Amino acid sequence: MLDIKTFRSALEQLEEERKIPKEKILDAIEQAMAAAYKKDYGKKGQIIRAKFDLETGKTDFFQVKIVVDETIAKIVEEGAEEKEEERPARHADASQAGGDENDERVRFNSEHHILLEDAKKIKKDVELNDEIIFPLESKDDYGRIAAQTAKQVIVQRIREAERTSIIDEYGTKEGEIVSGIVQKIERGNVYVDFNRATGILPTEEQIPGEYYQRGQRLRAYLYSIEDTPRGINLRLSRTHPKFVEKLFAIEAPEIQNGIVEIKSVAREAGARSKIAVYSKDEHIDPVGSCVGQKGTRVNTITSELGGEKIDIIPWSENPKEFVANSISPAKVVSIEIDEKEHKAIIEVTDDQLSLAIGKGGQNVRLAAKLTGWRIDIKGDGKQISSEEEIESKNEKK
Repeated sequence: MLDIKTFRSALEQLEEERKIPKEKILDAIEQAMAAAYKKDYGKKGQIIRAKFDLETGKTDFFQVKIVVDETIAKIVEEGAEEKEEERPARHADASQAGGDENDERVRFNSEHHILLEDAKKIKKDVELNDEIIFPLESKDDYGRIAAQTAKQVIVQRIREAERTSIIDEYGTKEGEIVSGIVQKIERGNVYVDFNRATGILPTEEQIPGEYYQRGQRLRAYLYSIEDTPRGINLRLSRTHPKFVEKLFAIEAPEIQNGIVEIKSVAREAGARSKIAVYSKDEHIDPVGSCVGQKGTRVNTITSELGGEKIDIIPWSENPKEFVANSISPAKVVSIEIDEKEHKAIIEVTDDQLSLAIGKGGQNVRLAAKLTGWRIDIKGDGKQISSEEEIESKNEKK
């Protein structure tokens, strides 16, 4: 028999620890018990429902009949019932014999339906499509079946309810930074424990040079939620450009409040990032808001990213100004914009050339990603393409 006290305690524990409403579990149990009752004692076409009393552990069963009339259900005389497999052929014959092939009425089933005139004898104010409920006979051996069914449902159906609950909880966090504890490291993938779900930080989403230890707290960007047969997986990234953007939103209240906006981010994780910022309020310095007093805000983010350098530049709707800013910290002498080719040619002094290009072409490459413009750097009368010649030189080295 079902130990009702233990059962209630289990429901309360599931609700508290796993955030699964006990109503969902009870509903699943009642559906399973009704299905089991119908299988053992029911008839074809019956609608059977169960009502489980959480106080006593008793289960009552009911048969439900839908109220219909001749406009809804087609009354077929006994002995003239149509076989399901014959229906398509008979419908075709009906159209040829002048019958109504558009008759969409359901076939009347006395186990499933009750006529309106009969239903009114039970309930005067009943209407079409209402339900009339009839209590069913209790079976002596059903206590054992009920206990077994309840156990099976708790094992099988609980996972579905838990998945729904987890998706509801973490669905609101998708696109945000989440924090968990490193559970294990397997084949380069880091598994992060979030109590009710497991996050996966794949090798390709890890910042190069970072090392993780079991038990350490880890922050990452939640970019996707996967529902797999083994459970809910939270797909994490520490290399995503949005990770930098969300870190600044945490550190800078001006970004959280919408006063300062991050327009674009270009990132080579573990090495360098560039972010373009803009303020809707002319009295607010967007760059200063991100840097913070004595660099406290940007330094906090740099530490989180393992020393990754971050260039913060002011965004401008003027392409010349924006592209010129993007090449920071190098100083620009002149800039030419080719709207048709979506290309910018920047001239710098000879002593600024290596700074403008950056190590391995990184600075100009990030500037191109940030602005969406192809950028060529010119110095000492020689033009160097950021996308072709610089990469070619790197390959030769």
